[in-house]
Amino acid sequence: MATHVESPLIASLDQEFNPWMSQAARFDYAAQKLNLDDGLWKILRYPTREIIVHIPVAMDDGRIEVFTGYRVQHSIARGPAKGGIRYSPDVTLDEVRALASWMTWKCAVVNIPFGGAKGGVICDPKKLSLAELERITRRYTAELMEFIGPEKDVPAPDMGTDEQVMAWMMDTYSMHMRQTVTAVVTGKPVNMGGSRGRREATGRGLMIVCDEALKKLGMRSEGTRVIIQGFGNVGSNAAKLMFEAGYKITGVVEYDGSLYNRNGIDIDDLLDYRQRNTTVVGFPGAEAAESAQLLTTECDILAPCATENVITSKNADKIRCKILAEGANGPTTSVADDILADKKVFVIPDILANAGGVTTSYFEWVQDRQGYFWKESVVNEQLDNIMKESFEDVVRYAETHNVNNRIAAYMLAIDRVAFTIRQRGIYA
Repeated sequence: MATHVESPLIASLDQEFNPWMSQAARFDYAAQKLNLDDGLWKILRYPTREIIVHIPVAMDDGRIEVFTGYRVQHSIARGPAKGGIRYSPDVTLDEVRALASWMTWKCAVVNIPFGGAKGGVICDPKKLSLAELERITRRYTAELMEFIGPEKDVPAPDMGTDEQVMAWMMDTYSMHMRQTVTAVVTGKPVNMGGSRGRREATGRGLMIVCDEALKKLGMRSEGTRVIIQGFGNVGSNAAKLMFEAGYKITGVVEYDGSLYNRNGIDIDDLLDYRQRNTTVVGFPGAEAAESAQLLTTECDILAPCATENVITSKNADKIRCKILAEGANGPTTSVADDILADKKVFVIPDILANAGGVTTSYFEWVQDRQGYFWKESVVNEQLDNIMKESFEDVVRYAETHNVNNRIAAYMLAIDRVAFTIRQRGIYA
């Protein structure tokens, strides 16, 4: 029998904001609840491979800059590694490690045949020209040539990257292979082998599990008050789809300013306003609000859809929502989990709530390998089925094992990956 930590609490509050330690604490607790043996514990607790590259790039003004990039492959037990690439000045190896392991558990929760990976380059895409971004992307891809591929590791967009970055990655890989390889990345433009419905998929998946949570709690979507933190790809698509389904979006929290309207914000108008002004600040259909205060404003659903460590020991006790739907990766620290559990908040954990993106990336990978592409209605129907089944699996697991939804999702995922490793005969 394994003897490891018995609580998801981090030993020191100083470590609370380290996403890798937060992930490890939850993994340890879930593994202990599963009575996972020591050998599998050691295999699954740490990444399989960590790659660090230092890439020289010629800048537009003639200078040479050297950028640091990472690619971490946590597990390939169930299939090729899968995970996004983020461009951000705040990228760290620990963050990429945590995101890679979350991808392993996420793919296992929705039961698709991928393992987990993640990548990142330390840079600020807002301060770089399109040509500089292209040179960084191509050089980064070239450094990873022997580690990525349709059967090895399939990157996707993440924070600071998009369809264009994926197109450059696919082209660079294809140049080295001397043939067009569309399945090397997902999240590509549709006319280059991308999937219909991929751009909206994470937000759509988030709405699907919110719908299921409302049914579980005996609530209706009409008039349900929602506050969304982060209005990027995930947050804006979730807001639009939920608005169309009758949810009342009362608040939007953005990095440069926040909005509140107790009667609901017209999301179509807000999206039009942002398209014209590149910001939500000054939108006439809602009042300006203070971001930290809006996070703790009473609502039915709070959906953090931006970055890690938004709900912490400092504000978790002030959160006033019935449902916390995590559109972002790691928005809640492990210390905050216990506080939310005491408050009886129904948490839809990130490795379930935002799994719509990787699920539709899986559909894109399948379509690329088949050379046959689906209608958007088929993509959305398949996504709907998988998200509903996965929600039911997690809730049933939570009730059976008397744990919260997050630990249930981890236990379900770890159990599936561990089963595969045992079947493959890793000890032989």
